[in-house]
Amino acid sequence: MKASELRVKSVAELQEELLSLVKALFGLRMQLATQQLSNHSQLPKLRRDIARVKTVMKEKGAQR
Repeated sequence: MKASELRVKSVAELQEELLSLVKALFGLRMQLATQQLSNHSQLPKLRRDIARVKTVMKEKGAQR
């Protein structure tokens, strides 16, 4: 996901995106804890996506 794609979205869409990313991160962390996670590189990628969404939200002045 690119920041330019996020800047086009509205604040409500960004909040929905953030919520889905946080839920996905939780699921990956649970898979990691139960040793079911096969692709460990997903974790940092998801964290970076969450950071991108939060950055764009802050730029728009809509931080939670």
